Amino acid sequence: MTLAQRLTSEALGTALLLAIIIGSGIMGERLAGGSVAIALLANSIATGAGLIALIAAFGAIFDAHFNPMVTTATAFLRYLSWREAGLYMIFQCVGAFAGVACAHWMFGEPTFFASHHARSGAAQWWSEFVATFGLLSVIIGCVRGRPQAVPYAVGCYIAAAYWFTGSTSFANPAVTLARMASDTFAGIRPADALPFIVAQVAGGLAATGVMGWLTTPPGRKNY
Repeated sequence: MTLAQRLTSEALGTALLLAIIIGSGIMGERLAGGSVAIALLANSIATGAGLIALIAAFGAIFDAHFNPMVTTATAFLRYLSWREAGLYMIFQCVGAFAGVACAHWMFGEPTFFASHHARSGAAQWWSEFVATFGLLSVIIGCVRGRPQAVPYAVGCYIAAAYWFTGSTSFANPAVTLARMASDTFAGIRPADALPFIVAQVAGGLAATGVMGWLTTPPGRKNY
């Protein structure tokens, strides 16, 4: 698999993920009759199911990271060079914004419009740390133990994390940046994005260290 094919896969997969997140959020909110719980249920089910499908499909091509923190963990664990990791992250972010535009066009919304959805405070930031720590723990544990389970484990975890975290589990810096450009159910104010990303980076790095150690057989190096 060439680098160009892998980068295209990451951009396209991330774009489809954002189209699912934003599109299902818009549809859920429009059909929920004002019930936030029903809108969130629709958003979480669609996102979890979509992740299973996307990881199963694009994982067959190569990596299916769709998340800069997954890419960072992969580089730390020496499965990917840092140069390639940087390129992955760029293409993930580009794909994420393309996915937002795609979702907006499907529902007759402007291509991009800054979100006014407030998501701030220590509880939200801690939620993002926990959400990202859990996501990376699930991925690393499955990759090293049951790789065939990765799509289902990730999809189920994210669907659950929509409900057990106060932030509704972004757990992805590229997703967070792109959701700033959507003033819809799944959006986040630009002013609130940086603390989310800091918490995601911290949670992802913590999980990489802990799970890298836990899943390393005795007598072998941690990579």
